[in-house]
Amino acid sequence: MNTNYLENNHLVLVGKVTSDKKFSHEIYGESFYIFDLEVARLSGNSDIIPITISERLILEKELEIGDKVAIEGQFRSYNSYENEKNRLILTVFAKDIKYLSEEDEENSSEKVSNEVTLIGYICKKPIYRQTPFGREIADILLAVNRAYNKSDYIPTIAWGRNARFAGGLEVGAHLQVSGRVQSREYTKKIGEEEVERRVAYEVSVSKIDLVEDEE
Repeated sequence: MNTNYLENNHLVLVGKVTSDKKFSHEIYGESFYIFDLEVARLSGNSDIIPITISERLILEKELEIGDKVAIEGQFRSYNSYENEKNRLILTVFAKDIKYLSEEDEENSSEKVSNEVTLIGYICKKPIYRQTPFGREIADILLAVNRAYNKSDYIPTIAWGRNARFAGGLEVGAHLQVSGRVQSREYTKKIGEEEVERRVAYEVSVSKIDLVEDEE
C-alpha cells in the first residue's frame, strides 16, 4: 500500500515568535534549531508551541522575537532520556515558513491559525472519563506512521460525543482526527515536598473518523 506521509500528519500554525532560536541538533551536516511560537485561541488565550526548523529555511531572514509567521509542517515526537527516565517530547517540525506582513494577516487565507490533521492507529486503550461537572473527555494516543519505518506518538484529547465515541474504540483502530495543537501547564510531584511545573502538548480534537483500510 502506498502511504502519503504528508497526508498522515499535516498542520498549519500562524503566530508570533516569542523566543530566540536555540541549536537543537545536526543531521548529515544540516543544523536544526528550536524556537517558541505563540498561537492565539479564539477565547483570547494562547498556546506556546515549540517549533523545530532547519537552518536552510531561515537563511534569507533571521528569526526575530515578534515576527509574525505561518508555519506548515508536522507534529512529531521523540524520546528523551534524562536521569535514566524516558520522556516523550513533542515538537512541530517546520517544512515551510512564511513571514507575514500586516496585509497578509488581514488576508482571509491566513486566518487559519492552528489546524492539524493526523491519520494513525490507536496504540493504547482510550481513557474515557467525566469531570465533576459532567463534561466528557477521552485521551487517545495515536501512532502516526512516518517515512523510514518511524512513527510519531501523538497524545490527543476528545470532548463530548467525540469522547464517548473514542471511549468505545480498541487498540489498533485506524483513525483520522482533525483539531488544533494546544499547550497545557501542569504540576508533577518529584519529591516529598518538591513540585515541578511542566508543559504538556497535545491535539484537541474537533473531528474524528474511522479510516477504512484497503484489503
